[in-house]
Amino acid sequence: MNHDTPTGFSTEIAMSFRKRGGKAVIMLPNGERAIERGEALIDNAMVKLVARGHRWQRKLFDGTHASIEDLAKSENISASFVSRILRLAYLSPDIIEAILSGKYPAHITMKDLMEPFPMEWGAQEAHFLKPRKPSELEPAVQ
Repeated sequence: MNHDTPTGFSTEIAMSFRKRGGKAVIMLPNGERAIERGEALIDNAMVKLVARGHRWQRKLFDGTHASIEDLAKSENISASFVSRILRLAYLSPDIIEAILSGKYPAHITMKDLMEPFPMEWGAQEAHFLKPRKPSELEPAVQ
């Protein structure tokens, strides 16, 4: 929207800024990145979180730890946190690929991965990979 003001001419552009991989990304009201990058924007913290979920799931599966509580005690963290991270070992392969390649939708954050999500892969993909309406997006980081 353009405005003619006493001090000059100004233009307002609806956008917000979000942190992705430690960098600020300009987001449009529909949740898409304003500037598409030629290279992928890989969020190493998100990749590590998913990898940790797979590593912990493997430790439970191979008998290294008998329970979530045992695993949590060995890692010196809460069982609740362990169980939230363990769910990431059951993400759809398409979501894992998007995270590892940095081609996930800009609206996905580590906080989103920590929230409850469906276990069925198709429902996960609809939940995480579908475009979001502006009303579904969280307020931007200031």
